[in-house]
Amino acid sequence: MWSGKTDNKHELFTEEDNYTVLGSGAEFAGKATFKGTVVRINGSFEGELSADDAVIVGEHGVVKGTITCGMLVGKGRVEANVTATQKVQMLKPAILLGDVYSPSFSMEEGVVFHGRSHMDTSDLESYATRSQEQERVNLSHSTEA
Repeated sequence: MWSGKTDNKHELFTEEDNYTVLGSGAEFAGKATFKGTVVRINGSFEGELSADDAVIVGEHGVVKGTITCGMLVGKGRVEANVTATQKVQMLKPAILLGDVYSPSFSMEEGVVFHGRSHMDTSDLESYATRSQEQERVNLSHSTEA
């Protein structure tokens, strides 16, 4: 029992896995791209977030802008257009304000969603490009004011 052995099945992180965490209270504004990593947002992110793996928005996390990823799991506030190549899963008490482009989109009862859902997977890449271009236009107008 106390031999110092670890049971790898119960380890949260392994050496082979890559995790990026924006911790509670942290703020980031700009463009971030992640390859082969799971991204967890517990703080505040504003801008373009791109990850080829999962993006997890924690219960106190806030994301504003655009998200392009493999999978989005959200419990926090997402004010973004989301393009996910695998799925989008929103869990209570999440708030999602923006359009969703994904082959699979699910929400628990109690989630707030205001936007449009596009589940046609034939053109996900062009959706992501258009969404990022629209975000750049929105940001340029807000900085001019």
